[in-house]
Amino acid sequence: METIKEISALDTFSVRHPVLRPGKPIETCHFEGDNSESTKHFGLFSNEKLAGIASLFIHPTPFLEEKLQFQLRGMAILPEFQKKGFGEALVKHAENDAQARGGKIIWFNAREIAVGFYKKLGYEIIGEPFDIADIGKHYVMYKKLDTV
Repeated sequence: METIKEISALDTFSVRHPVLRPGKPIETCHFEGDNSESTKHFGLFSNEKLAGIASLFIHPTPFLEEKLQFQLRGMAILPEFQKKGFGEALVKHAENDAQARGGKIIWFNAREIAVGFYKKLGYEIIGEPFDIADIGKHYVMYKKLDTV
């Protein structure tokens, strides 16, 4: 059985590290704003094991003008739990939370490999691709929440 619940920033590290920061120091799993009161971290549990995570920050992108924007960060599913719909469930949970808090836009920096996944969920690319050192090519993607 799968459940999604709020977890602490520190709890995300057990998934952030192996999926998003393999081979890097554990400190690289800390994101600016992780401990802000407005930031929420969600964990998807499969049979009580943390299988996936996503963090939601109130943070604007200069590409968009809407007032209240949420940034999705640290979206990750452990390899043995991938291709089971867990990523989609986490994204939808984050969208619903942002919308419930009055958010108009949800956006993120998507790794090139994940663009197709997000397009299936209704996200669009804005701007040009860019590189993040030691990680690779990324695209800014977004969705207007009134369409969720």
